[in-house]
Amino acid sequence: MQHRLQGLARVLGALSHAALWIASVGMIAMTVIVAWQVFARYVLNSSPSWTEPVSVMVMSWFIFLGAAVGVRENFHMGFDVLIHFLPGAGPWMRAISDLAVLVFGLGMVVYGLQLTIDTWTAILPVLGLPGGFTYMPIVGGGALMTLFALERVLLRASGVVVDHDPNAEEIAMTSD
Repeated sequence: MQHRLQGLARVLGALSHAALWIASVGMIAMTVIVAWQVFARYVLNSSPSWTEPVSVMVMSWFIFLGAAVGVRENFHMGFDVLIHFLPGAGPWMRAISDLAVLVFGLGMVVYGLQLTIDTWTAILPVLGLPGGFTYMPIVGGGALMTLFALERVLLRASGVVVDHDPNAEEIAMTSD
């Protein structure tokens, strides 16, 4: 079991790292797009129509990818106040928090996919893309949140304490 969890931690660690890099590139891209829009509007007196919808879509991606990475690195909201007031309840509260994030991520996937499918036939006027593109970040971020929360649940169930970024070396050390 520990060997499988080590492999899972390596794969999801790489996925988390990739998501963080993509989110970082997206943030830079959005900054450049918005800067171009401001320059074009006030200096060239001709604002491009594509900049706002593209920057909003890019922003959606880096927000949801960053939120998913936050789940893996334990930056999401939890029951910290209750943990301090109820000594000994910490492991249970953290497990409940991980399960709540797992359910929330599944909800994002299910309902985000429904939004994507329902709006796919509508066309975004300026970009000419299907309207479902707007909701795809919800599905992608929800899928990653679900995977990362499931990893945390499995690690807790196997006895590995995960109150920060779980990596394969830590899992190997705690299983000895």
